[in-house]
Amino acid sequence: MTVDPTEITPTPEQTAGLVPTPAVDPKNARALRRKEFIRALLRSKTFIVGAVLVIFWVLDAIFWRAIVPHDPQAPSVNTFQAPSSAHWFGTDNLGRDVFSRVLAGASDVLVVAPLATFLGVSGGIVPADHHRGARPGLAGP
Repeated sequence: MTVDPTEITPTPEQTAGLVPTPAVDPKNARALRRKEFIRALLRSKTFIVGAVLVIFWVLDAIFWRAIVPHDPQAPSVNTFQAPSSAHWFGTDNLGRDVFSRVLAGASDVLVVAPLATFLGVSGGIVPADHHRGARPGLAGP
């Protein structure tokens, strides 16, 4: 069984662009890949649980003032109470509601965490890029 070389190599007409080749529309291909990616994400239980948690904390950070059952800074005489229906996470040493403090603290965390991530990543990239010539095996090619 011999292989015809014209089946493997393109003809001069095809190389010159004179014979139309089946074209794939890049916009359609990109849209199809995006649609498949979103379907795969929505089928993933891990993604759904993670997305629900992130959405909860983002909404909590925005609307915590309307959600908290007690003033997170208000002290009371009921110190070190165990969790109950009145105080879901109990109270601290000053009698403040711990659940309210956790909900109120989410807004600070969602401001500080992206800033800390940015500083950490940029602080790691600059030294790695600086030492690229001296240690090519550690910093990449």
